[in-house]
Amino acid sequence: MSAALEVIAPGLHTSVQDLGRFGSQRMGVPVSGALDTVSLRLANLLVGNPPGAGALEILHHGPTLNVRAESVRIALASGGEVEVPGDYRRSIPACRSARIRRGEIFQVGALSRAACCYLAVEGGFAIAPCLGSLSTYARGSLGGFEGRALREGDLVPLALSEAGARAELELPRPPTGGRDQTIRVVLGPQHDHFTRRSVAAFLAADYTVSASADRMGIRLDGPSLRHNHKGYDIISDAVATGAIQVPGTGQPIILLADHQTTGGYPKIATIISADLPIVGRRVPGDPIRFTAVNQQQAEQIRRAQEAELQELIRAVRPVPAGKDLDLDSLYHGNLISGVVSGDD
Repeated sequence: MSAALEVIAPGLHTSVQDLGRFGSQRMGVPVSGALDTVSLRLANLLVGNPPGAGALEILHHGPTLNVRAESVRIALASGGEVEVPGDYRRSIPACRSARIRRGEIFQVGALSRAACCYLAVEGGFAIAPCLGSLSTYARGSLGGFEGRALREGDLVPLALSEAGARAELELPRPPTGGRDQTIRVVLGPQHDHFTRRSVAAFLAADYTVSASADRMGIRLDGPSLRHNHKGYDIISDAVATGAIQVPGTGQPIILLADHQTTGGYPKIATIISADLPIVGRRVPGDPIRFTAVNQQQAEQIRRAQEAELQELIRAVRPVPAGKDLDLDSLYHGNLISGVVSGDD
């Protein structure tokens, strides 16, 4: 039997994602990929995978999975934790790797601090890439596992049948970027379609993530933004991830990983790349405030973010002895030394 993870329960929306599908937008294919690329990279780091390896993106409430391999090494990054019920019930916190054996069932429950998290598996998934990527674009039934979110009964194939023998790893702290961080934007490309008062209001207002939020985009609740005489219809042009469209309703829409490749509403601003993972973690009801930076500042912020991430990567350390149960010792050790058979 091929090594796999069996889906006992799929969670709210669990899909295979990597860093994205680039080079196909000219054909109308979105980039897709992880909403939170920082957490994806860190989860892969902890299990020894390349940074852009495909992992399970979990939205809001996670799956229950059965190990159908000799063992797997997993790591969860961002919110939540992994629960392993059974005879030796244990909890595996985020940002720490752990090995789970054949027949063990593990689950990721409701996420408490973020809209998404990432479950990486050592060796990754034995799934053929589509247009150079494992990312799932569910609206187009493209990529990932059969082009869709996971369902009960799926067998997601693994590249390795057994986890390597090594010490487990953990991060000393999670990445920065909380739910109260102000989101930085570069104004445009069509901020000249809005009144000056509306641009000022956009940068001063408190917005809230609405219930209308998914991998394609987030509708915001807050002050309505007025268009000027140029109106709210434009000739459709290219759309970048993080663009903030404002349709005729005046309510902003942040476009995320599965956004359409072109759009016909003016874009008041675009979220800088360094802040996209932070926006991807926001849940309905979370506040969002914006502040404007220029392109040069955005580039400096992105370089500083990468330097901080590399510093965090260098700080990865082995899990101290005794912090987790050593299940291999429990399974194979002589726990009742000195007891002999009555037949001896």
